[in-house]
Amino acid sequence: MAIPIFFVTHWYLSLFTQTFFLHRYASHQMFTMSKFWEKVFYVFTWICQGSSFLSPYVYGILHRLHHAHADTEKDPHSPKYSENLFDMMWKTKEIYTAISKGKAQIEEKFKRNIPNWKFMERIGDNWASRLGWGIAYIIFYVYFATQWWMYLLLPMHFIMGPVHGAIINWFAHKFGYTNFDMKDTAKNFLPVDFLMFGESYHNNHHKFGGKANFGGIRWHEFDPAYPIILILNALRIIRLKKNNDSNYM
Repeated sequence: MAIPIFFVTHWYLSLFTQTFFLHRYASHQMFTMSKFWEKVFYVFTWICQGSSFLSPYVYGILHRLHHAHADTEKDPHSPKYSENLFDMMWKTKEIYTAISKGKAQIEEKFKRNIPNWKFMERIGDNWASRLGWGIAYIIFYVYFATQWWMYLLLPMHFIMGPVHGAIINWFAHKFGYTNFDMKDTAKNFLPVDFLMFGESYHNNHHKFGGKANFGGIRWHEFDPAYPIILILNALRIIRLKKNNDSNYM
């Protein structure tokens, strides 16, 4: 049982840091936090995402570009301009790398107020760090795997962060239902989001880009991340913005 528990725990912790810190905070500024807590969540993101650590700074820029240019040639990850899922992931990786290395020309408005702790960014994006986490996952599996099929889960740990993004950016633009007519193809991928921590309510999110609760439009739409956000707000770790329906701009 140790391997399935470890996989599920890694899946949801990695997903939580992506939706809470990289997406709702870094990209959209749906709430504020002190520099202390910002650094705490930077480190927490590195621990939870491990070998697939995604830079909050680069992620924030990519996601803002996605909203500004959804389903156009300027969209960094649109299924309309990729032959398949892997082609889209590779194109996203190339844009990610270009931004990370300062080789992409980005308008200032897309970089405004995005957290950028360069020390932690260098650690998380360092190949020694990625390799170290990968070795740790392998050691865990060697010690606790009891069936051969469990090793089939191992590669997912190495690329979990990008996989989470790809699921939404590919499938939630191809399959699902819509609550709102939009100029792009964003859909609500799952009617009950047990898998993606609220991220699959993509049509809702594209309609209300600054709203912290991705669900709640229909009775069955429950965003698992939102109650955690409310608790963190009550504890004054974060401060939800009063006008929570506005876009990042």
